[in-house]
Amino acid sequence: MSTEAEHDHGIKRWLFTTNHKDIGTLYLCLSMMNFLVAGVMALLIRSELFMPGHRLLAPDFFNSMTTLHGLIMVFGVVMPVFVGLANWQLPMMLGAPDMALPRLNNWSFWLLPFAFLILLSTLFMPGSAPNFGWTFYAPLSTTYGPPSTDFMIFAIHIMGMSSILGSINIIATILNMRAPGMTLMKMPLFPWTWLITAFLLLGIMPVLAGTVTMMLTDRHFGTSFFTAAGGGDPLLFQHLFWFFGHPEVYVLILPAFGVISEILPTFSRKKIFGYRFMIYATASIAILSYFVWVHHMFTTGVPLAASLFFMYMTMLIAVPTGIKVFNWTATIFKGSLTFETPMLFALAFLFMFTVGGFSGLMLAIVPADFQYQDTYFVVAHFHYVLVPGAIFSAIAAVYYWLPKWCGHMYNERLGKIHFWLTAISLNVTFFPMHFLGLAGMPRRIPDYALQFTDFNQLATMGAFVFGFSQLIFLYNIVRTVRGKGIKATDRVWEGSHGLEWTLPSPAPYHTFATPPHIE
Repeated sequence: MSTEAEHDHGIKRWLFTTNHKDIGTLYLCLSMMNFLVAGVMALLIRSELFMPGHRLLAPDFFNSMTTLHGLIMVFGVVMPVFVGLANWQLPMMLGAPDMALPRLNNWSFWLLPFAFLILLSTLFMPGSAPNFGWTFYAPLSTTYGPPSTDFMIFAIHIMGMSSILGSINIIATILNMRAPGMTLMKMPLFPWTWLITAFLLLGIMPVLAGTVTMMLTDRHFGTSFFTAAGGGDPLLFQHLFWFFGHPEVYVLILPAFGVISEILPTFSRKKIFGYRFMIYATASIAILSYFVWVHHMFTTGVPLAASLFFMYMTMLIAVPTGIKVFNWTATIFKGSLTFETPMLFALAFLFMFTVGGFSGLMLAIVPADFQYQDTYFVVAHFHYVLVPGAIFSAIAAVYYWLPKWCGHMYNERLGKIHFWLTAISLNVTFFPMHFLGLAGMPRRIPDYALQFTDFNQLATMGAFVFGFSQLIFLYNIVRTVRGKGIKATDRVWEGSHGLEWTLPSPAPYHTFATPPHIE
């Protein structure tokens, strides 16, 4: 095992590294950059919607912004941040020296920056960027999409390759690299959620790859998979896309569940309530997620029997999710709670993710869904799932593990300011969208009727506060990494438990050269 002094330095270190901590850092930095880029796109969207009437963006460019905002947030922010956390934490939590396949790890990261450069470069191509929404429904994308659609398809292929390689690596690491004595049922919940997520990814990424390949052949090789004029069916695209798309939602949220399951016990000074049930619930959610995709398509004229089946399956998936929420609540019940920044984000996750879950149950009811479909109610629902769900838990994870990574404490006062600004502005931004949707405002439109103005102005003001409060987060991270905070102890948090807290802070470049033995 090489020592601290033996690894490369400067640019070579970052290009050729096979160290799990370096690659984790690269993923986290890429995710942060994409977060800021996609955030600017969101602010452009909200600026256009501040007032009715076209003011700032051409309608086509507005559509490009909604498309790229969605694609980059899903594939470029949430997925890489959790893969970055997996890279940093899994070997340290499992007592492993590194990931199982270090060179594959380097390769799976370096595919991503090129994928996003290709995706962003579409803005400068003739006909501009893809402009048909992040779900790229046919025939909007196949028959009417701008020439840059082909580059989007290529970028999605590269992202998919990266996800598949990363998943194989994570599965191999968790199944083969655990410290002696650490059975699967002694493993922390964060590795458990990632093990299940990695299998989900292996099941759905090839479906997405096949779907975008069919799009490509429809566009250039005269096939008619999704073209009605040639005997194809645009609805086939929706079935294939959502067969990928709904499990993908759980790919974005299951690692978040793992993070919350680490943080709540630490700051409650208690063990997680119902450890085994948490694992069973996670596995149930993953399995059921393959059987709910048609709830995105209730208004497309699916047969009544299918509608009923998918309605009940969607309601059923709320049961394991409810078990998790119950167990988290039971974990903090009568605990010796303290409210450091990671705990605040975890508690906000618990409240607001549940709001997103309830609006999801409303959308699951077939007759009601006819009213909500394609309105701002849907936008409110999935932002309540993904922002307090995925983004908040990722932020909580960074605050929670940052002192272990760099050896210094972040500024707690700045962390709390960041939390309160973010939590309040999130609700100011997305809660009014429920009312806009119920009143009938369609989504993905650059203009709207006069009666929707007040709630849209509220949402836009909230969005700008939300966006700028993330700069406080960035500043706090940068000053901590540069060693401005107080020195962190090895066991950073009083209630923390697990192998990563037995290591020095900052965690050395190579850890667990000799695996620890778990009693």
